[in-house]
Amino acid sequence: MNRTKRILAALALALAWSVPAPCADDRGAIAGARELKAVFDIREGDGKTLLNRLMVIEETREALLAQGVRPRLILAFRGAATKLIQTDPAKIRPEDREIAAVIATKLDEMRDAQGVEGIELCEVAIRGQGTKAENVIPAVKVVGNTFISLMAYQSRGYAYISP
Repeated sequence: MNRTKRILAALALALAWSVPAPCADDRGAIAGARELKAVFDIREGDGKTLLNRLMVIEETREALLAQGVRPRLILAFRGAATKLIQTDPAKIRPEDREIAAVIATKLDEMRDAQGVEGIELCEVAIRGQGTKAENVIPAVKVVGNTFISLMAYQSRGYAYISP
């Protein structure tokens, strides 16, 4: 498959996930909730799987809004995911380079979406993965240590989710 076809296939996958699914009935789980807070611990190093995770998080955000619940979401990246949200192609596996661009676009959209409070990347992970903070995509804020972020958000009532 040539490069253009692979990019189009990745975009088609992203668009398929972006079409809202019929809203399931979550009334029992969300009864009485006006807002729900969650921090997502994202470590996936495979491009297709990471994009899938982002699409499911986006679908969750949209479903909460559709059901009248205010989402307050933080995406915290660390580990192998670090290489997929930076711009140095030499640090991205050849098979993930094209989908990394789709991931960057998706994160740009999510950064500005209602209910997304932050998208963070661990500086410790940057060092561990051999990447550089200046190469992190603009949608992502570099923080000192996502272990600290994860603890802090949980102490403030954010649910910990490890997709």
